[in-house]
Formats: sequence, C-alpha cells, structure tokens
Amino acid sequence: MKALVYHGPGRRAWEEVPKPEVNEPTDAIVRVTAVTICGTDLHILKGDVPEVEPGRILGHEAVGVVEEVGASVTGLKAGDRVLISCITTCGRCQYCRTGSYGQCLGGGGWILGHTVDGVQAEYVRVPFADTSTHLLPAEVSDTAAVVLADILPTAYEVGVLNGQVKPADTVVIVGAGPIGLAAILTAQLYSPSHIVAVDLAQSRLDAAKQFGADVTVASAEEAERVVRELTNGLGADVAIEAVGVPATFELCTKLVRPGGHVANVGVHGKPVTLHLEDLWIRNVTITTGLVDTVSTPTLLRMVAAGRIDGERFITHRFALGEMKQAYEVFENAGDSGALKVVLQA
Repeated sequence: MKALVYHGPGRRAWEEVPKPEVNEPTDAIVRVTAVTICGTDLHILKGDVPEVEPGRILGHEAVGVVEEVGASVTGLKAGDRVLISCITTCGRCQYCRTGSYGQCLGGGGWILGHTVDGVQAEYVRVPFADTSTHLLPAEVSDTAAVVLADILPTAYEVGVLNGQVKPADTVVIVGAGPIGLAAILTAQLYSPSHIVAVDLAQSRLDAAKQFGADVTVASAEEAERVVRELTNGLGADVAIEAVGVPATFELCTKLVRPGGHVANVGVHGKPVTLHLEDLWIRNVTITTGLVDTVSTPTLLRMVAAGRIDGERFITHRFALGEMKQAYEVFENAGDSGALKVVLQA
C-alpha cells in the first residue's frame, strides 16, 4: 500500500510500504476513505516531537471502512464505516476507567502517527478497535466526520472545558487555525459575551469572523488594547492558546484577568517563560492537556443533528495520492488560506 512516511525532520515521502495486519485480537484493519493533516504533523516534521522515529507513518485523523477485525473485537465487523479517534484507549487501566483516555497506561493514548503507524495511508491498523473507533451514522459524511477525530474534541475539551468558559465571559482565542476556529465554535455553546480571535493572517481572521468571533485583531498590542476596552480594564475571563509558540502563550498570560483561566491547547516544541513574578499574585489558573476524546460521542450527535457543521472547516480537497500537494497547501496556509485539507480515496 501507499503511505506518508516520516524520514526525520523536514523529510517525508508518499511511498510503498507493507499493508498492516492484525497483530493483536483487539485490532482492526481499516481502509482509509478520508484523512486530514494536523498542525501536530507539522510540529513532528519540524522535529518538535522527538518520540516520532524515522520510518513512522504519520497521521491521526481519519474515517474509513473496517476490512478485518481481531478475534476479540465484538463491536465492529467488516464493512462498518467508522471514525478513527486520534486517541486510542485500552478501556481498562486506571486512567481509561476515569475517562482520561489520553493518559492511557495500557498501550493507548496518542499513539497513531506517534509511536505506532498512523492513518495517512491506504490502510491502518487500529489497536483496541472497539473502544478507539466510533460507528458513523449514514447522515454524517466522511468529510464532516474527520474533524471529529481531533480538532473538535481537542478544542472543546482542552480549550473550552479546561478554560471553564461560562455565560457572559470574555474569551480570547490566540491562534485562528483549525483548533482556534473549533474553540470559537464550541465556546459559543456557553453564550460568552465576547469572543476575540487573535492571529497574524488576515485569511484566518476572516474565517474567525465566519465561525463566530465578535472581534478580530492582528497583533499582540492591539489584542491587549481591545481586551482592556471590552472588559473595563479587567482582562479576559478565559484565554485559549491555540498555536504552540512561546510568544502566544505569554500573550495569553497578559490578556487574562485576575482569577481567570489560561487554557493551553497548542503543541509546544520549545521552552516557554512562565512569568510567576507577575502571575503569582493574580490567582490565574493555567491548564495544559492532551485531548481525551471523551466528548466525541456528544459532538458526533451534534454533527448528525446539524447543530455543528463539520464540513465548514474543509477548504481544500485532494485525492489520497495527492499527499505531497496537500501538505504543501497546508504548510503554506498563510498564502493558500487553508484551514483543513481532506484527502479522499
């Protein structure tokens, strides 16, 4: 089969590799019908995630059709159409039994495209298939479903829920890429007074407006001024970091009010200075997190009911074999205007 293989920082190739086989009785082999590229994949290619070894097939967001299941899989059968979660869960360990699937001790967590071969391929082996996939209703398209693999639950759980967004809050989202836009979308479920989006790219600020941001700003200085004006000098109730670089995290700590929440969602590859000399007295809560995907069934029901439009994230579509072109478009989002790119078989 063909797959997108990582060959070290800055190097990748769409090449021939062996088709996966069932290794464990809890495995399923899924034929990929729709897959997308994540900002985390770009972090991997920059060398920010050293756990990813050369030779690894990348990707952790996909939809497909089950081709084969292991002897212990009871909830799936060949021909089932499924969403493959970015988080794999054994369902038995201490963390999984409390819904903290991202911290799975039984061989799961974020493993696809990280410590085992991922989904940017024609076929993928999904460990713990019963608990790591979701059956898709006919009314949810592949392209609407694929954003449920990662960006929607990540933004909702690690951003909105960790940030404890409440009615009438002022919420600032720094970074209006796919995760930031998903945070804008899901923050609206809690009726905040203001949603402010901060990004350098005008195309992403335009998208933020379409997704529900009340105010968009293009610089850190403007963001500080706007938030002061909107909150009578108090600061934002919630600041969500959705980029993963030191400057955007530090900006969030400047924008948040005393007693507020900074919810870090971005994947950081470099150390960040934590200015405790300023923050210690301000009662600020800072959260980090890897998504658990515990919210995926809820979000899937919302997509099926038409309450969330997953398709609106998709700006560019490619055939599965056009992986090279899709990466180029996604990497150059400032010029291409790409939000999410989808490749379909």
